[in-house]
Amino acid sequence: MSVTIRREQAGDERAIRALTDAAFRDMPFSDGTEGELIEKLRADGDLVLSLVALNADLAIIGHISFSPVQIERSTGKWYQLSPVSVIPGGQSSGIGTRLIEDGMAQMRDDGASGIALVGDPAYYHRFGFTREHDLTLSEAMDPVLQVKIFDGGAPGGKLTLAPAFG
Repeated sequence: MSVTIRREQAGDERAIRALTDAAFRDMPFSDGTEGELIEKLRADGDLVLSLVALNADLAIIGHISFSPVQIERSTGKWYQLSPVSVIPGGQSSGIGTRLIEDGMAQMRDDGASGIALVGDPAYYHRFGFTREHDLTLSEAMDPVLQVKIFDGGAPGGKLTLAPAFG
């Protein structure tokens, strides 16, 4: 499948919301608020990087977002990857991988010290994410909290997400 990755542009908002809602609709771990989350991040000015994947017809078939986080004991600029969405029927086709790889490369080029995320360690390990850190978020999320360090040492202490995450 031919896929083009680009930054979100004005006018993409409705397609991103529809895609995200559809991508997470049947996921057992989803609370159904991922589309709304992206809108809140955008409204708050916390959507630091928002990339879309386009098919040959220029339809949006994938999306990834990055937002700032605060870490109690860290240096540099840290961000969270969340959420990443791929249109149903296109999942497991490499679209999400392209979005993650391109997004992380752009964040690194933009001076990020690292990326944090909450997700399946078996999936995100292949992108270099690790549980080798001293971060806390919440008792429920700590077992799946991971980091990818670009610059400096492992962060530690309390991780505070952008306000849109509640």
